[in-house]
Amino acid sequence: MQPAVLPTAAAPQGRAFQWRSLEFIAGALLTGLMVLLVLLSVWIFPDRGSTMDLAARLSPPFAQWAHALGTDPLGRDVLARVLVGGRISLMVGLLSTLGASLLGITIGLVAGYYRGVWDTILMRCVDVQLALPFILIALTFISILGGGLGNIIVFMIISQWVQFARLVRGLVLSVREREYVQAARAFGVRDLSMVRHHILPNVIGPVIILVTLNVANNILLESSLTFLGLGVDPLIPSWGGMLADGRTYMQTAWWVSVFPGVAIMLTVLGLNLLGDWLRDRLDPTGKL
Repeated sequence: MQPAVLPTAAAPQGRAFQWRSLEFIAGALLTGLMVLLVLLSVWIFPDRGSTMDLAARLSPPFAQWAHALGTDPLGRDVLARVLVGGRISLMVGLLSTLGASLLGITIGLVAGYYRGVWDTILMRCVDVQLALPFILIALTFISILGGGLGNIIVFMIISQWVQFARLVRGLVLSVREREYVQAARAFGVRDLSMVRHHILPNVIGPVIILVTLNVANNILLESSLTFLGLGVDPLIPSWGGMLADGRTYMQTAWWVSVFPGVAIMLTVLGLNLLGDWLRDRLDPTGKL
């Protein structure tokens, strides 16, 4: 007689599958809705939230149809500035992550594939940069080149490529010793073709996960730097700038800071949920 199979064995898998699906749905809805609203903000609010109405300054939310989320100390519409300011935060997060990933992937591939002197030099550069405090790098970089949108993107690329380089280098060291790579090398496949067709496709999965999570992290970094006065121009609407503008009005006009903070929270939450879902999909065993 065969032993009976306990019916509870399949339950955790079912719950895990439902949770993974819920992660994707919630992450896709939050991220997609926020991106859609930010992209349409230019057409919804042609003035880009710059029109001042001093007669309606610090109007509370839901008190007027024209200012659904209230107004700031200069009478500017909070909803318009939140959506328009999201363009800056999303653009910085996306462009800086793409730039850092391209630079880091290239350096990681060179260090992991060729090893030797290249690996030693490049990884020592990584170790030196990781030893420097982030805020020290930010203060030094911005004090020399100044703030501004372009400089913030360049700074984040320079400060974050090391994450991708270390990840890709470790993966390449593992992949380059596998049988199909050794067989391709025995057949005389050139290095560039080897990396493009046999190594890069097998290390790109974890990189995609890191890209998704880094976009969310860079949105927080941009908001933090702008809040401290080290980010984009204060005249340009951004979530961090709105938080800084409203911090002195928290007791009397909480909505000036709360709604930009909610926008940051929902966007970062959606991206993190998508990152967790991608990790489960690309690596169900949880080894990444």
